[in-house]
Amino acid sequence: MSKSNSSPLVHNSNHLFLKLISGIALAGILTAISIYLGDKPWFIDVGLGALTLAILLGIIVGNTFYPVVSPYCDDGIKFAKHYFLRAGIILYGFRLTFQQITDVGMTGMLIDVLTLSSTFLLAFWLGKKVFKLDDETTILIGAGSSICGAAAIMAAEPVVKAPASKVAVAVSTVVIFGTIAIFIYPWLYQLNAHYGWFTLTDSNFGIYIGSTVHEVAQVVAIGHTIGPDAENTAVISKMIRVMMLAPFLIILSAYLSRRSTITKNQNTEKNKITIPWFAVIFILVAVFNSLSLLPEILVKIIITLDTILLAMAMVALGLTTHVSAIRQAGIKPLFMALILFFWLIVGGFIINELIQAML
Repeated sequence: MSKSNSSPLVHNSNHLFLKLISGIALAGILTAISIYLGDKPWFIDVGLGALTLAILLGIIVGNTFYPVVSPYCDDGIKFAKHYFLRAGIILYGFRLTFQQITDVGMTGMLIDVLTLSSTFLLAFWLGKKVFKLDDETTILIGAGSSICGAAAIMAAEPVVKAPASKVAVAVSTVVIFGTIAIFIYPWLYQLNAHYGWFTLTDSNFGIYIGSTVHEVAQVVAIGHTIGPDAENTAVISKMIRVMMLAPFLIILSAYLSRRSTITKNQNTEKNKITIPWFAVIFILVAVFNSLSLLPEILVKIIITLDTILLAMAMVALGLTTHVSAIRQAGIKPLFMALILFFWLIVGGFIINELIQAML
């Protein structure tokens, strides 16, 4: 009797396990392709890193043959999108040390803070007042433009609780304008070098790049084009922006919780603030990494694992994104991202010049 009752249970458990493994395996295969392509010179030159390629490949596969196999893979894809994302954000802390802050000094840090905050506030105003976009799209585009591109968008997604289609819309804006930036910034550098409009060292221009360009891969591509001093300073400046991701998520969570409480003013019980635990652990990991307790080779292995986890989460997002949903979002998100891109180039440069003149 018990044997006959347990058989269906065992069968269901095995079936669920196979669906989990199948989805993770599919995400793993597409991730391997993305990482392989991301190491190719052409993709490096245009600033298309593994994470960006992962979501693009995921969207392509997700809108072609994935619907055929989705019944066998959905559980694993959902698992990757949820748990691998959080694990990837946590391990991202191993890319950072607080010593990096001292390398660019108070000037670089203040520039990053002002650029980030002004860009996100502008995004919020544009999204709500000008383009009348929903909160999720507004916040995700603002986070991607002001902090660290697709990684920031993915990190904000659990806090905002946005559907995959809105996340994909935000990521697409980062990809479009971040790629354009790869060609514009070296051109601006050459123009200034020729006409001598501003007195800028390569290190100064590196801080400008790191404080205003969307993705880490794009920052590396631009800095590498200009020179080693610009590249090193740009990456460090960018990493300081990445460090601000965790406090940004905590503040965002507190704001959304408070607004939810105000909206439900008929309820006298105050809502609890949901702290994104993975953001807190991200900070702790960065602190731990700053102590340099682990061998460098082990840290490199962890960073590689982190890239794999984040890329698998990106693939999973792409697989569950329908192009029709992106089309339905219309042109407004793109226009909003364009204005933010213009602000990063012009407003970010003004902030850089003012702060460097004052300090």
